[in-house]
Amino acid sequence: MRRTVRHGAYIWQRNDWPEFRWDSDALLELLSRLSQLHGLLNGRMSMLGFNEKCRSLLSAMTEELISSSEIEGVLLNPNSVRSSIARRLGIENDGLLVEDHYVEGLVDVMLDAVRNCRKPLTDERLFDWHAALFPFGRSGMHRITVADWRKGEEPMQVVSGAFGHETVHYEAPPSDVVPAEMERLIEWCNTAGQSPFIMAAVAHLWFVTIHPFDDGNGRISRTLADMLLARLDEDSARYYSMSAEINRNKKAYYEVLERTQKGNLDITEWMLWFFGCLENAIVRASGIIERTLQKAAYWDLFRDVEINERQRKVVNRLWDGFEGKLTSSKWAKMCGCSQDTALRDINDLIAKGMLRNSGEGGRSANYLLPD
Repeated sequence: MRRTVRHGAYIWQRNDWPEFRWDSDALLELLSRLSQLHGLLNGRMSMLGFNEKCRSLLSAMTEELISSSEIEGVLLNPNSVRSSIARRLGIENDGLLVEDHYVEGLVDVMLDAVRNCRKPLTDERLFDWHAALFPFGRSGMHRITVADWRKGEEPMQVVSGAFGHETVHYEAPPSDVVPAEMERLIEWCNTAGQSPFIMAAVAHLWFVTIHPFDDGNGRISRTLADMLLARLDEDSARYYSMSAEINRNKKAYYEVLERTQKGNLDITEWMLWFFGCLENAIVRASGIIERTLQKAAYWDLFRDVEINERQRKVVNRLWDGFEGKLTSSKWAKMCGCSQDTALRDINDLIAKGMLRNSGEGGRSANYLLPD
């Protein structure tokens, strides 16, 4: 006889756990769009030169690692992350070289997940990832179990609010069932054979629902999703950041997770949210790559035009995302030159067709890249 699941129970307490289900018809259009967008992204990447492709990969991986940590309130030094990834990928980095052994470990985890995405997932592999997150065996002031499933009888709860006024958003399965739960999840990751889109969404939810570690579950769940998404690409390279998109929508992320973990095993809402987030990440990456292609075409068009280093520096800043409007005073400040020199540089570029006047006169005069 099947027991009745009490109202308000978490999904792992249901007798049909973990038989996830979803409305395939509701997902069909979004999955089709994702496949198309992913193909277009790869098509644009194939048009980039080797150096531009490396820089795009470096930027995406840097953003992914920083954002996944930031979701959990852990702030990393961007220069340290970028230089560490560049060194691992064999890419020349024009930024400041900053060594950080903790960041090095996080980079190793990300690269293992993506580069070795088709290798079997094992508990030891997950333990290695966890050890890299907590090399000193502590989370803040507290000693935690590292490189092993959590222990003890105290409930694993996700809470918010001030001390004495906490709100419990979720309670994970007890520690003594975690090994068996993880064995089932690991086997599914290695044998399911479904679309990487589907597997990434399910594995992410499944992992954070088990919450197998004392800390770091969110970051490792996103790493696991990255590993499965990397199976979409022959070279296992990732040119978009799912974590950056989640970080932009962090409140909605936690809300849909909580609703799903307190609902039944129909996870359609979670799948729609996850795929929508992934779609935004790919669209954003495609826009950046399109801008990179336009920049490459611009420099190819003007490859025989002589300009000075000040001019090259500012034009590159315009292509790479200049904040606000470019004025002669901003030019002078950026280049450490006089206003007269700045105006001569600007007028020279306008005459050569490499820059144009916005049309605003007087003190509002500013300059743009050509259409």
